[in-house]
Order: sequence, then structure tokens, then C-alpha cells
Amino acid sequence: MAGKLAILACSGALPVRIAAAQADAIKIGFHGIPNDLDGEVDVHRFEKMGTLFDKLKDQGVDRVVFAGSLARPPLDPSAFDATMLSLAPRLMIAMQGGDDALLSQVIEIFEEQGFAVMGAHELVPGLTAEDGLLIGTAPSDADLNDVSRAWDILMALSPLDVGQGCVVAGGQCLGIETVQGTDALLRFVAETPKNLRRDFKGVYVKAAKRGQDLRIDMPVIGPATIAAVADAGLAGLMIEAGRVMIIDRDNTLDAIEKAGLFLTARVL
Repeated sequence: MAGKLAILACSGALPVRIAAAQADAIKIGFHGIPNDLDGEVDVHRFEKMGTLFDKLKDQGVDRVVFAGSLARPPLDPSAFDATMLSLAPRLMIAMQGGDDALLSQVIEIFEEQGFAVMGAHELVPGLTAEDGLLIGTAPSDADLNDVSRAWDILMALSPLDVGQGCVVAGGQCLGIETVQGTDALLRFVAETPKNLRRDFKGVYVKAAKRGQDLRIDMPVIGPATIAAVADAGLAGLMIEAGRVMIIDRDNTLDAIEKAGLFLTARVL
């Protein structure tokens, strides 16, 4: 008999979407990290991972899904339990690398404890964009040239575990998503002088890094992304089909139409 699913929830709309699709899931939050989940949420400390593992096993959990936005949390070593003390050296080494290195280590640790790690896209139907999706007006030839340039940049950086997003206008790279995230990138682009765009609006391309484990930290867009793209004066977005999630899909697609942008998805 299959065991239970636990949602390890951080901030944002994704944990809410998963909870709606998986009504029997156990909801886990973390101390100091806000979440929007309704009902009973069992809150744990990152420093007490042994307690978390024991609680999940006692509740019959055999599957977990990581969901929501989380910056690397501050940890209090004096509060570590025995399990966290044993894990700390591995995690500290992983933290010296990029996000993928750290998240891969987290997945490995949970699997060692006997939990299958699921991706949100495996639990919520229709969460990713389908190939050929087109909302709004079709991108121009200039837009498509910028998409190709942005894709080349992302793929060149992918082995370095840097960025899931890039903005290009008239062949010029206006910004790359780094640890500060999408909102920071698009604010930076919005402040770029017009002469650097060479009279091109530009496009935002969002894609998963090559080799990225999509069970955790899959790229996401939502209504806030669309508002930021519009504020940055871009023509639209291209996202990677099947490997980028659309949160709050109806409102996101409606926002595209209202802003006069385009959104298209392709297997890149």
C-alpha cells in the first residue's frame, strides 16, 4: 500500500497548487519561512532535520515534494540535532557550488532516508507549458533572433550552474538571472538606457539549466513575472516547453493579453 505524500512548503503559490491537487498530503512548513497554506501545517526547524525525518516516517510518509521560494536560510549551528550535525559537512561543501549542487545534495539526503522525491509537475496536471503554446501576438523575426541569442547565452552558462533567465534586445544581452532572481533581473533591465536597446524592445527567455533535476527548483513564471516583463518594456517571453511551470495559469495568460505581450513555449 502506497504511503503518504508530504509537501515541504516555502513561500509562493506553488505549495497551494499542490495542496489543492493532493488533498491528502501532509503539509510541512519551516520556522521563519512564510507560507500561504490553509489548514494544519506542521512547522519544523532546518536545524532539526532528524526530528523532521522521524516525524515523516511516523506519519507513514514515503514521498515528498519541495515547493515554493526559499533563499539559503541562516542556520544556528548551536541548535543542530545529531542528524543535522552529521549532514552539515556535506551541505557546507555543496553550498560552495551553485544552487544545483546544493539541491542535488538535499535530494540525495532525503532519498537516503527512504523518501521518494517528487516534482511538482508530476503531481499537478497541466502545470508546465505545452510545446507550441502562443498567447498574444506572434513574435516578430527580430524577437525570434533575440530568443535564439538568449538561448545561446543560457546554454553557454548552464555548465556553470548560473541562471535560468536571460533578456536580449537587438542581439544585445541586457541581463542574466543570477542568485538575486527574476524580479531583480527585470528591474535592472527596466533601468537600462534606451540607447543600449538600439530601438528594440527585447525578449525574456526562461529555461531550465541542462542537467538540472526538475524535481526541485524547476523554473516558474506567474502573474508577477508578466507585470515585471511589461514594466521592463519587453515585447514578450519565450519559455521552454515541458520544463517551465506556469503558476496561476488563467491569470498569467490573461495578464499577457492585457499587457499586449506575447508568451510562447517551445522545446528549445
